Amino acid sequence: MITAVELGLIYAIMALGVYLTFKILDFPDLTVDGSFTTGAAVAAVSIINGVPPLLATAMAFGAGLAAGVVTGLLHTKGRINGLLAGILTMIALYSINLRIMGKANLPLLREETLITPLREAGLLGGIVSILLFLLVALVVKLVLDWFLHTDVGLAMQATGDNEQMIRSFGVSTDNQKILGLALSNGLVATCGAFIAQYQGFADIGMGIGLILAGLASVIIGQAIFGSRLIWIATLAVVLGSVLYRVVIQLALQAGLQPNDMKLISAVLVVLALVLPQWSGFKKIAGRMGTRKAAAKGAEV
Repeated sequence: MITAVELGLIYAIMALGVYLTFKILDFPDLTVDGSFTTGAAVAAVSIINGVPPLLATAMAFGAGLAAGVVTGLLHTKGRINGLLAGILTMIALYSINLRIMGKANLPLLREETLITPLREAGLLGGIVSILLFLLVALVVKLVLDWFLHTDVGLAMQATGDNEQMIRSFGVSTDNQKILGLALSNGLVATCGAFIAQYQGFADIGMGIGLILAGLASVIIGQAIFGSRLIWIATLAVVLGSVLYRVVIQLALQAGLQPNDMKLISAVLVVLALVLPQWSGFKKIAGRMGTRKAAAKGAEV
């Protein structure tokens, strides 16, 4: 279960990237499946060739930025549908990732990575590692919160809410989309770099279906914890990522096979989307809200 929490906190970086496109820009970006592996591949190859792990992770972020820019240019300048633009980039990245790696799998077990000190000290799989991964996830969350409250971030939010309105104020919505896609895939690639170092290998298929996990984290988190304010929404994404991994772990312990993970993810997303619209769920949520309000009134 501790491993599930650790993975949930690491994957929260990816989920925050998905949140940026899915919720802020209202853009269905499937580049994620490719850029995640790109980050892992760049970090793995760099570390094997003697690049310091921190710099290798930063290089992975840069590779993710480039992937997002390509999708953004295809959509804004090439006038290609956003969904199709993401699919095209994702398909192209599969071949590019193979070129980067040189083979389908690159082991990192004998290499010095960001996770090596924790593993050698016996701290991996304990409270210390959870706190460290939580700190990293919160730092990324806080930086994203800060960015979304800058002038550029507010313009990006407005682009997702009402593109025609913000364009009338002289804001280039094309630039906002390209920037948002770049930052999103940069975060996804960074997560891929962390996962490769955590697991001890980079694999060409490690990003397949990852967009479903990202959407599950965003939707589950916001369905349970809310999304009215940016800082609450991003915190909900982090918590949703952890909850998603814990549910997956519990399902596997209950007897389901690893091959069923995608099915479990799909079911979780469907439940998170359908339950809030169910009248019975709304009544329960309303009662819980009334009780919380009454409790606060009593405290005052």
